[in-house]
Amino acid sequence: MISMRSVQKHFGDLHVLRDIDLEVPTGQVVIVLGPSGSGKSTLCRTINRLEPIDSGTIAIDGTELPAEGRALAALRADVGMVFQSFNLFAHKTILENVMLGPVKVRKKGKSEAKQRAMELLERVGIANQADKYPAQLSGGQQQRVAIARALAMNPKVMLFDEPTSALDPEMVSEVLEVMISLAKEGMTMLVVTHEMGFARRAGNRVLFMDDGLIVEDTDPDSFFTAPKTDRAKDFLGKILGH
Repeated sequence: MISMRSVQKHFGDLHVLRDIDLEVPTGQVVIVLGPSGSGKSTLCRTINRLEPIDSGTIAIDGTELPAEGRALAALRADVGMVFQSFNLFAHKTILENVMLGPVKVRKKGKSEAKQRAMELLERVGIANQADKYPAQLSGGQQQRVAIARALAMNPKVMLFDEPTSALDPEMVSEVLEVMISLAKEGMTMLVVTHEMGFARRAGNRVLFMDDGLIVEDTDPDSFFTAPKTDRAKDFLGKILGH
């Protein structure tokens, strides 16, 4: 579903992605872990060309990412993205936020888009907030709206870039529960996160990044119980307090 080959990315002199090769098959949930500055978010953002790459290729469902223009917009519509910040339109209601993409990009009729949006808001547990504006919702609720908005486009794959890092601790679990239900339904997901419990519960695979490289690529159990590299052992020691 996602295929990256020999991907290189620099920010000036900084080599943030070094020769990345990655295959994510349909229905797999891949968790990306690593210290700050290891390239995790950049990896996530290159997959729908929010960050252009210097060389290499990235393909979604067999189609190589175009550089720009209409073809890129069409491919982006197949890739749902949820960020740290919720990026909701403040002047639109929750319902309008979720309807916007399907109407504008997918050219759906308003009544169809509204029905689908309500189904998705029901699914993420906030249908009763449909007529409110983003500022009237908690952070956890806003992030669930952002997930519903991404799902409204019927994406082939969902990218999550630290979706809980801006949330208060008590709101984190409500967002992770939605993500776990998506994983169970077979959504292809790439998730950059610091939530180790979620990584163990929902991930099929863990990528551990350091200094622009994928240094480990394994199943969650193996990663958490027997990391192969000193860098991963050190990282887990700091995070899990071993």
